[in-house]
Amino acid sequence: MIFGDFSEWTVQNLLIRIVASMILGGIIGLDRGMKHRGAGTKTMTVVCLGATLVMLTEQYIQIHFPGLANMNRLASQVISGVGFLGVGTIIISNHRVRGLTTAATLWASATIGLAVGIGFVEGGVLITLVMLLSLHVLPFVERFATRNSRYCNVIIDLEESRYLHVIIQDLKAADISVDSMEISTSKIGDSVSAYLILHTKRAIEKTEIYEIITKSDKVESVDFL
Repeated sequence: MIFGDFSEWTVQNLLIRIVASMILGGIIGLDRGMKHRGAGTKTMTVVCLGATLVMLTEQYIQIHFPGLANMNRLASQVISGVGFLGVGTIIISNHRVRGLTTAATLWASATIGLAVGIGFVEGGVLITLVMLLSLHVLPFVERFATRNSRYCNVIIDLEESRYLHVIIQDLKAADISVDSMEISTSKIGDSVSAYLILHTKRAIEKTEIYEIITKSDKVESVDFL
């Protein structure tokens, strides 16, 4: 063990586990809070500490009530329960999904708390560091990949659905194919909202795609995702 063996049931080890859980949960929450995300320092710390308490309780039962403890049962309930908590942070609007990273971070914080609670402090520290590194580095990698992607997601609102076919034909004439399409119609009138995933055979700017789509005066709005 890098930091020592914290698996034994002693007052010192219990305090180290609880403090380590509070610090790791707080660090993760602080990072999310600085970005003004849904779950901040308080939420992450409470989730991490709660998961730690679950594992401490499991070990306590195992020591003082032999034969009654099942080290997997409570831990699995924590993972499932935090999954439901994470669902509450996910928002889907206009084909945009927000809160997935926050939900995943909540779940990961709980698993870190479980690891620290059973004495595997090294694992909790290592995963916290790797997770923070991923949250800060991967967005740059994703933006670079997105800039060089030949796919484009766009939402088009039209006054009349019959003009969608004309727009698709104009896109095909510009070597832009429709990879997939979802259409939702309005309950009032003939207006329609189309969600298109476009694939370009050549490098093309979004402004050029916008100009092709807005040739028709029946287009109410164009939104790139």
